[in-house]
Amino acid sequence: MTEPFFGNFDLASLSLWLFYGFFALLIFYIQRENMREGYPLEDDDGKLSANQGLFPLPSDKTFKLPHGRGELTVPSGQNPERTDLALEKTSAGNGFPFAPTGNPMVDGVGPASWAPRRDVPELDGHGHPKIVPMAATEHFVVAAGRDPRGLPVMAGDGEIVGKISDMWIDEPEQLVRYLEIELAAPHGEGKRLVPITFARIKSDRVNVRSIFGPHFAGVPQHASPRQVTLLEEDKISGYYGGGTLYASTARQEPLLG
Repeated sequence: MTEPFFGNFDLASLSLWLFYGFFALLIFYIQRENMREGYPLEDDDGKLSANQGLFPLPSDKTFKLPHGRGELTVPSGQNPERTDLALEKTSAGNGFPFAPTGNPMVDGVGPASWAPRRDVPELDGHGHPKIVPMAATEHFVVAAGRDPRGLPVMAGDGEIVGKISDMWIDEPEQLVRYLEIELAAPHGEGKRLVPITFARIKSDRVNVRSIFGPHFAGVPQHASPRQVTLLEEDKISGYYGGGTLYASTARQEPLLG
């Protein structure tokens, strides 16, 4: 009588080892896919890191962007990082903070930093700009809460720098993203956007505490009166964010309770 091939073979052990092998390959695959952004690794100076990790970079993958915005190949086709940062090292070793060498709010470093995003507006599922001024659409009205349009804008130092002229809304999300400020002559000309999260709407004014009166003229401008690009959004938000630390030297000192 012939003994079958699997007569003395442990099928349970085979299944277990096949699972181990599959799981190891799955981890390898997922880790490499996770390396399509932010790699190869760099040290604090922007040079390639000596330790790139255990996993090799994945092969290039090309994505066709929607709404006719071309193609993007990653990881080799990533947008270059900013290389003109006005910063200097405070210590020879990695991991120590960098100190600004100029005006950090203008240079866009530290809390005021921004990323070189694409200079095109974010689009909704139909290919239209997501964020638009309320004056450019008839689909939205203020149904509750305070309407800030027409209210004066008070900076962090108490100066009145202008008034709210419009609200910019995210149509798909149905919420306000920015307030539009029409600046008074002493504080610059034209209009500037302020993220709604940096504004406090009161009954008689809108407070913008993060920056002071002289800073409003330097708020990055948006090129179009009907849309704001991803790059412009990053620069605008970075400017106000940087003001929470850099608007005055007093804010850079230790806070004692």
